[in-house]
Amino acid sequence: QVQLVESGGGLVQAGGSLRLSCAASRSIFSINIMGWYRQAPGKQRELVAVISSGDSTNYADSVKCRFTNSRDNAKNTVYLQMNSLKPEDTAVYYCRASKVVGGLVYDYWGQGTQVTVSS
Repeated sequence: QVQLVESGGGLVQAGGSLRLSCAASRSIFSINIMGWYRQAPGKQRELVAVISSGDSTNYADSVKCRFTNSRDNAKNTVYLQMNSLKPEDTAVYYCRASKVVGGLVYDYWGQGTQVTVSS
C-alpha cells in the first residue's frame, strides 16, 4: 500500500505559477510510474504528466513547455512545476503511483488538490 498526499494547489492569476507536491508514505524508488492527472468540473479525468523510475517524462500536449514533472526518491516526493498557467488549467489535480509486480499493475491515488486559475 502507498498513501499519496498532494499539496501546493491554490488560486493564481493567469500567467502565474504553482508547484504541486505529491508525498508518498513509503519509498517511491521502486514505483514504476508516478503521474499527475486532473479533472475539471463536468469533464473526465485526464493525464497531465508522468515520470518513470528512470526519470523519463511524458506530457499532455496542452501542458508541454509549461509544466515540469520531477521526482525526488530521497524525499519520496514527486513535483509538478506549473508555469504560465491558463484558466483552462483549472481542475483538481491528482497524483497516481503505478507499481508493476509479477505482471500485475497496482494503482494508488491521492485525494487531489484544487488549482484555480483566474483570468
